[in-house]
Amino acid sequence: MSKRFLEARLVPVGLGLIVFIIDQLVKSYVTAYMELGQSIPVVKDYFYITYVLNPGAAFGMFANQRMMFIIVAVILCAVVFYFRKQLAKESMMMKYGVSLLAGGAVGNLYDRLQSGLVVDFFDFRVWPVFNIADIAICVGAALIVMDIFSRRKENDTDLQG
Repeated sequence: MSKRFLEARLVPVGLGLIVFIIDQLVKSYVTAYMELGQSIPVVKDYFYITYVLNPGAAFGMFANQRMMFIIVAVILCAVVFYFRKQLAKESMMMKYGVSLLAGGAVGNLYDRLQSGLVVDFFDFRVWPVFNIADIAICVGAALIVMDIFSRRKENDTDLQG
């Protein structure tokens, strides 16, 4: 396999798959070994592993809108699949951003399809409880935005110079 093929297709797909697998393994561990609502201090007063089931999105927004979240995640995956050839030509930052976003979305989609609720467990007490898929979604979205703005800045510089 060529290096270009690996960078363009396999690495981003692999990253999304790794996010999904790690997310599901940790969620499985939490649900198997913790009671719902149980909280284990990792760094007392700052960081806990707390098992909660979230019926909504980040911060509990749009609670009990299961079908909406399923539709959005399926559409996201379909769009990524449809634009996969174009995505292969994008920057690595864009590829990784889309991979993280899609991997996280599929991780939470899997939960919603299983039970209608998303397993959350990272608890910093000053922030709503979240999971690995949520982290991947946020980091992925940030990478996509950073890539878009860096290109915009490059285009503005090219137009001026």
